[in-house]
Amino acid sequence: MLDEAQKQIRQGEELDLSSLNTYLNQYFQSTEALEILQFPGGHSNLTYLLRYGNRQLVLRKPPGGAKHIKGGHDMKREYRVLSLLIQAYPKVPQVVLFCEDESIIGTEFYLMERIEGVVLRSKKPSGIELSPDFMRHLSLTFVDNFIELQSVNVFDSQLINLGKPEGYVLRQVEGSLQRYQNVATEPIAEVNQVADWLKAHLPNETRVSIIHNDYKFDNVIYSPDFQEIRGVLDWEMSTIGDPFADLGMVLGYWLEPGEPNLLGTWATSLAGAFTRQELLEYYEQKRQLKVHNPVFYYALSLFKNAVVAQQLYYRFAQGFTQDERLGRIGPFVRGAFEYAWQVIRAGRLSKL
Repeated sequence: MLDEAQKQIRQGEELDLSSLNTYLNQYFQSTEALEILQFPGGHSNLTYLLRYGNRQLVLRKPPGGAKHIKGGHDMKREYRVLSLLIQAYPKVPQVVLFCEDESIIGTEFYLMERIEGVVLRSKKPSGIELSPDFMRHLSLTFVDNFIELQSVNVFDSQLINLGKPEGYVLRQVEGSLQRYQNVATEPIAEVNQVADWLKAHLPNETRVSIIHNDYKFDNVIYSPDFQEIRGVLDWEMSTIGDPFADLGMVLGYWLEPGEPNLLGTWATSLAGAFTRQELLEYYEQKRQLKVHNPVFYYALSLFKNAVVAQQLYYRFAQGFTQDERLGRIGPFVRGAFEYAWQVIRAGRLSKL
């Protein structure tokens, strides 16, 4: 049931075993043998498990074609985020080293200690009764942990230095639009319609927190008994800004029953799991505050996710990767932007 890496590495994503082994032996002043496996999840940065003697290390590196897509895949920044965050929020991996010498495996990379546990990816866990009570428990622990993360004092922890909170939401809209234009493969009218609406309805940003920007079930590690969350993964897009924008990202990944499941997720749509409205209300109750215009933040997350989907498809279309999962994304990008516009016109989170 533990999140397992696979010996079969996806074609085109292999690492130079000999070169990496030599580098690790020099760094650790050792002569251990190295085995490389690949974690199956994720569509952006690539993640590998290194079995190096008695150690289990996780390697993160940019994907093929990353240099052609600006605004992401910054390994050095992700390494810095984890180095700062673990001092205030212990549920992140302990980083080990950062390597900017691209001659080792072809890109820069960093290593971190592995956190063992269960990650709820597209395949349902075996041996667990997915009862309504269990699914409600997963929802509660998931949102409670998200609130715990947002409660980190970004000033005391020096995390405030990771970004500029003023004007964060506008930069998200404009930056996403620019990133889409850099990788567009066909004209889609709803792209500008959604972007224009978002810019015309910007919220007042009065709070600042750490922003994960990809907080979803397959980026958290549960203990084997599912009683607690042991770790949060994938910090490549993290920054500082409006906490409600990150709540919007959570809502953007939270599929409800009967909705198109392009993400291959299941943990939000079974009986007992929160609806998006219930998630919002629980968040407001626990934080004792009101989220004004939640539809704005939900629509923003849908817009950003649609842009990311286009970036992923662009890498495949340009031949930077042979990962067929990315090729299958292409036909759904238009529908993702259309759905964001539909949410805006409906003015609600559910039952569109």
